[in-house]
Amino acid sequence: MHVVEAFQRQAVACEDLGSPMYAELLRLIVDDYEVGGVSVEVLDGYEDRSFGEAIGLRLLGAVHGLVLSGTAPELAAFYPSVGGTWDPVLGWEAFEQVLQSRVGEVRSLLTQPPQTNEVNRSVALFGGLLQLAEAVPLPVRLFEIGASAGLNLRADHFRYVADGASYGPVDSPVVFDPAWVGHLPAAEVRIAERVGCDIAPLNPLTDEGARTLTSYVWPDQAERLTRLRGAIEVARKVPADVHREDAVSFLRGLELSEGHVTVVWHSIMWQYLSKDDRATIEDRLEELGAQATSDAPLARLRLEPLPRTFQVELQTWPDGVRRTLARVSAHGQGLVWD
Repeated sequence: MHVVEAFQRQAVACEDLGSPMYAELLRLIVDDYEVGGVSVEVLDGYEDRSFGEAIGLRLLGAVHGLVLSGTAPELAAFYPSVGGTWDPVLGWEAFEQVLQSRVGEVRSLLTQPPQTNEVNRSVALFGGLLQLAEAVPLPVRLFEIGASAGLNLRADHFRYVADGASYGPVDSPVVFDPAWVGHLPAAEVRIAERVGCDIAPLNPLTDEGARTLTSYVWPDQAERLTRLRGAIEVARKVPADVHREDAVSFLRGLELSEGHVTVVWHSIMWQYLSKDDRATIEDRLEELGAQATSDAPLARLRLEPLPRTFQVELQTWPDGVRRTLARVSAHGQGLVWD
């Protein structure tokens, strides 16, 4: 897919997901590219990358990171994430000036795939764990592939309010209200272990890691920014290990445990894996599933895309049953349990 088409498609996605600023900015970049502006130099070598590589979000995240670091004050005035107000005319002029003056720096940042570690995806994770806990009331060993900074490994420490019920600590700095539509069981989720892997993990407890995570949140989405900052606060209190490791190697080393349900979780990362790696992961999960017993069960909980929506799916072993639990947006909004 050519970069122009990819940026236009991403602009529609940003618009649909509530970021008019990024929708406008992506279209302005396309206009600049088509007349041979500075974005041609910035995007040289990235013209025909797949949509899944999210080059548009890489570029926007790179520039947002400069704003958050305080090194692009001329642009900060237009970024709501740092107290500014977006203006498509003056904002574009300032954005263009940053590209012109820092081409090399911006290009170097394009190698970093977006790591949104979207906290709102915990709505799907935790809701799925509630349903699993009702059926399998064992302590959970939670393992996440493509974990980024591991914020969603702390899903049980966030607050969820829906349909007259609430779940999670009442004093959590991360609150989803309303979290979802539909009744879920008042089951107890007990997480005994939290481990993830990522090929380029971020440490949310460092200033650089927190800034990088924030850079991939769209700057005109105040609620997402608030949730992210709250999740980083939770991460300072609730330990979780995230290994620098690919998903295949990580799962090869995973074993089941008596007296626990082992849960493998992933969200919006399947697209970044090769076809061979996907097949290897599926085979490994089936291998572990064949070893599962009622005292050492296995579950896979995932939030991944379908052609026009995203699906929350739960599969359990030893029974091998697979269920679709919900359909939802990429960022977790509008979740309705089946």
